[in-house]
Amino acid sequence: MRRAARIVLDADLRKELERLSRSPSVSARLVERAQIGLLAADGLDNQSIAEELGMTRQKVARWGDRLAELGKKGIERDAHRSGRPRSIGVRKRAKIVKMTIEEKPSNATQWSRSLMSQAAGVSEATVGRIWREHGLKPHLSKTFKLSNDKRFAEKLEDVVGLYLSPPENAIVLCCDEKSQMQALDRTQPGLPMKKGRAGTMTHDYKRNGTTTLFAALNTLNGSVIGTCMPKHRHQEWIKFLNLIKHGVEPEKQIHLICDNYATHKHPKVVNWLTRNKHFHIHFTPTSASWLNMVERFFRDLSEQRLRRGVFASVDELIQAVTTYLEGHNENPKPFIWTAKASDILEKVTRARNRLDKLQRL
Repeated sequence: MRRAARIVLDADLRKELERLSRSPSVSARLVERAQIGLLAADGLDNQSIAEELGMTRQKVARWGDRLAELGKKGIERDAHRSGRPRSIGVRKRAKIVKMTIEEKPSNATQWSRSLMSQAAGVSEATVGRIWREHGLKPHLSKTFKLSNDKRFAEKLEDVVGLYLSPPENAIVLCCDEKSQMQALDRTQPGLPMKKGRAGTMTHDYKRNGTTTLFAALNTLNGSVIGTCMPKHRHQEWIKFLNLIKHGVEPEKQIHLICDNYATHKHPKVVNWLTRNKHFHIHFTPTSASWLNMVERFFRDLSEQRLRRGVFASVDELIQAVTTYLEGHNENPKPFIWTAKASDILEKVTRARNRLDKLQRL
């Protein structure tokens, strides 16, 4: 009968195996392996160890050999197992990936597991595994818009420069309008959230009018100057500029970052800026609203206060927005801009080159 692998334990290793064999905090597997090592070191054969510990002789031999060869590391983790070989060959998998990326089904705009399963002759589960391995998600798509502004680089560097290195004795404000905010009232009361069920609200609603929020985000401390007005013409924009003028220190230079909306460039607005020389306008590139940090504030406002809100009138909507602004300004937190203009420009250039290449195909 084959004896257990010859195991010679020094004092430290024996002490460690004895600790593991009695420990209530380690896995049962590791306790068993430590007991196998101790009994084998005492000279017992594999069959005797198996009978004493209630396991197969083959299992005793395997872990005894690993302990003799590798020491404690040999019993701490299982050996690598190759697993069952793949039933779908490399060529078949590559074909599915290629079809997903380069082709479309004849009766749909994107692949689903069932459609790919029928087209490739494999199970839906196999399609799902191959897509996960290659990071493919045909059901998702993202939108994009590359700016065609001829002065894109110049405007980009100007705005990002204000974020990363604002001028001394000056205030940098990101300004924009959140227009056509609707006072929506649900046709029926919703049900509150409870254990095991999400809150509910009707899909249909009643429109009770609209309002426009004018907002200016202070890039230094995150506070917001804001007010609601019925329209967003140049008259309202000038009123908002006056609100900013009376809301900040008069000795400060004020740098406004805003988009290229015609209201911001109206002749009467230009005349107002001529009279108020401490105001300086910086326009973002066209189709680059992501460069204006106030858009982040608008997103938070929509998610936290407007999307699930119920408003029976425009006044209720304005009150809700005003309350949100007041709460925000009690403990404002600035949005920290970290991207350099050169990094953004490089990324945009790569995207534009890629788009040009696709258009030539």
